[in-house]
Amino acid sequence: MGNAFQTFLRSSITVFACLILIACSDDVGLDQHGQKVAAERLQGQWLVINYWAEWCAPCRTEIPELNALSSQLAKESVQVVGVNFDALRGKELGTASDAMGIKFTVLEEDPAPRFKLPRAEALPVTYIVDDKGQMRERLLGEQTAAGITKRLQALRDEG
Repeated sequence: MGNAFQTFLRSSITVFACLILIACSDDVGLDQHGQKVAAERLQGQWLVINYWAEWCAPCRTEIPELNALSSQLAKESVQVVGVNFDALRGKELGTASDAMGIKFTVLEEDPAPRFKLPRAEALPVTYIVDDKGQMRERLLGEQTAAGITKRLQALRDEG
């Protein structure tokens, strides 16, 4: 009976340890390059989440602005993140992202449920999410780096 209990105890500890490790490796899916995106990369900082599609002409004009914004705000705890409206995955997502000239992270998995974002029904649409994970603003239509920077500053000043 002692051996059976020790075996059960060891197995239980192993399962428990595996569950802890799985919880610690929380991620939000893959990016356009097939790399895992760790959840902590998106937590505790402001997010600019942009929905785009290849067939969307204003999206094509907006992407260079978002690339510039991403570079400009990298040191300010702000992440620019893209989401393909057509839910492309894998190689298709990488190819489309490259064709659009996207330099910022594009997520395969839609983060809308995580941040309680309303469904995007028009493109382009950009959401600003604060450092606590709360959606603060929805920007419809083509945006500029300067315009988003101004809105971010105003929202940060509001607290």
